[in-house]
Amino acid sequence: MFDNDRYITRGIQQQIPLELQPLLWNYIDALKKQCKEMDYLQVFELTADRADDIFFQKIEHSQEVPAYSKTYIVFAKEMVSAKVFAIDDGDHSTMLLAEEY
Repeated sequence: MFDNDRYITRGIQQQIPLELQPLLWNYIDALKKQCKEMDYLQVFELTADRADDIFFQKIEHSQEVPAYSKTYIVFAKEMVSAKVFAIDDGDHSTMLLAEEY
């Protein structure tokens, strides 16, 4: 799962900063190393957040089966709010915005 060619949609290319795109793939790779079973659908909820006048990008990575959820906090040059899916169909993996599904 997620060991094949990787693609992004036009929506990802236009709306998700280039510095965050490989980071999301890296989170999938990290999960692959620690899990024996992965869901074909990986979900990322990206939100721009703030604490004490410090702005940061919050990334919630989850999957349904088996249940998994982890939250990451990163400092990014450009922050976004979006829901991103990464789908492995067996032949290739595609990252897309939820509204493109």
